[in-house]
Amino acid sequence: MFRMWGKIIKHNHLVKDTVISISDYSLSRTQMVFQALDEICYEFDLEKPMWLDAAVREFQLHSKVRFTQDHFIESIDFDYLEIQAIEE
Repeated sequence: MFRMWGKIIKHNHLVKDTVISISDYSLSRTQMVFQALDEICYEFDLEKPMWLDAAVREFQLHSKVRFTQDHFIESIDFDYLEIQAIEE
């Protein structure tokens, strides 16, 4: 089962978090990551962040990435959204 942890951080405090589980192994890992991010954004009522090159590299290396204001078109009222693959 693929699981992804989504966290909203503001002033170094965890404001919201959720864990999304995906058990459809017909999807590639990339598709599971995008689907989990879509579900996290839906649950937090956020627009989807843009995957800048640095974010892609960070996720490939560490299975974890932080999306700051630079990754969103609209203004956000928190410091960053962090996603982390916690089980594959």
